[in-house]
Amino acid sequence: MFNAFEEMIVGEHGEDAWDDLLDQAGLEGAYTSVGSYPYEELLALVGAAEHVYGVPADDLVRALGRSAIPLFAARFPAIFEPYHDARSLVLCLNEIIHAEVRKLYPGADVPTFDYEFPGPNVVLMGYRSKRKLCTLGEGLVEGTAHYYGETVSIEQPTCMRRGDPRCTLAIRFGA
Repeated sequence: MFNAFEEMIVGEHGEDAWDDLLDQAGLEGAYTSVGSYPYEELLALVGAAEHVYGVPADDLVRALGRSAIPLFAARFPAIFEPYHDARSLVLCLNEIIHAEVRKLYPGADVPTFDYEFPGPNVVLMGYRSKRKLCTLGEGLVEGTAHYYGETVSIEQPTCMRRGDPRCTLAIRFGA
């Protein structure tokens, strides 16, 4: 995620913008694609970007999720190739994608998901994570839909940050 955030910031604000955010956040910033880093550092960078650019943190995190998907697809094509639509990829997060993440990054603390299917094009995706980065999940789902040339709408009827036991993303595919 650090590399995706860096790419997003540099793409929107230029090469010096990343170094400026690192300084603002008080971080070294030697983030490699093979490393695992404390999520508090990502939050510090998001907070610095919120301050510098005046964009709310949730909007930045959602945008990070959207912009990360093309980067992930380029770096890990084998994960994306078996799937032909966003819904299929979203439904394999626990068993396939996060299993691969754990292989690449032993000890990675990934969220867990559960699913309900109240209608033919609707998935209720439950999200649990101590990080409470549900807006990142929203952005990743939106980015995945865009990757497959689809539309999606997302509502969040429950959220851990509002005191609920889990976040629920009500995802309507083909919205």
